[in-house]
Amino acid sequence: MRAQFVLSEIGVGLRRNLTMTFAVIVSVALSLALFGGSLLMSDQVNTMKGYWYDKVNVSIFLCNKSDAESDPNCAKGAVTDDQKKQIKADLDKMDVVQTVTYESQDQAYKHYKEQFGDSPLASSLTPDQMQESYRIKLKDPQKYQVIATAFDGRDGVQSVQDQKGILDNLFGLLNGMNWAARAVMALMLVVALMLIVNTVRVSAFSRRRETGIMRLVGASGFYIQAPFIMEAAVAGLIGGTLACAFLLVARYFIIDHGLALSEKLNLINFIGWDAVLTKLPLILATSLLMPALAAFFALRKYLKV
Repeated sequence: MRAQFVLSEIGVGLRRNLTMTFAVIVSVALSLALFGGSLLMSDQVNTMKGYWYDKVNVSIFLCNKSDAESDPNCAKGAVTDDQKKQIKADLDKMDVVQTVTYESQDQAYKHYKEQFGDSPLASSLTPDQMQESYRIKLKDPQKYQVIATAFDGRDGVQSVQDQKGILDNLFGLLNGMNWAARAVMALMLVVALMLIVNTVRVSAFSRRRETGIMRLVGASGFYIQAPFIMEAAVAGLIGGTLACAFLLVARYFIIDHGLALSEKLNLINFIGWDAVLTKLPLILATSLLMPALAAFFALRKYLKV
């Protein structure tokens, strides 16, 4: 009988404050969708880091005849065969180096034509204008500075470039966007909590006669508070369910039937369904506990029991 009474009071309270309940559901849904999205964005960035950092190379570009005329680093002329042999021998001796691949001018020209053959500059380039290079794969991508210190400024070396630096700029941008989403999420959570507190206050005020009677007949404080707490929890749970549905729909349409099908993004390793599904219990638990706790503390202040 008591459980039936509590459930009936929950239904009455939700219907009586329908507009505010709807606002709570929408606010919780949006804030938790952003919360789940920020967690998934972090997983995506970490997945991309693990995928790309394992493939990045350090490139040692060697001086050619054109560089000898225009680049201060190649003031002593184009690289010689002896210099190339010495660079290769020194690389083979280094413990941080996993593999070394030599790219000739003809190979560099071929690769450039394959990637940028449609650009106006491609028609004016010749193989002798391209740079020879050594492409080094490191055992630990973080040890780039070891290569840079050993070869930067050496005779015959035009520059030492780390592809990881380019990726760091990209990941920095993605992390910045992720933190922006978290800031919006925090703001939405504050708005949702304020709406929950106000909804509970209005609901308690509208039923002050019933709660007064319950106090007179000796009902416990928790028994009086339970319907209000459950109202907030139910509204929050509905919002959390909507947030989970939004994440599932977004994963299906944006990644599976959007980004993953794009030929320009086929080298990106997207997160799988397991990453999404593991976040759903956390979102549902948060949607249930957050409104319930907010209502509990609001009632302690505004409902004298």
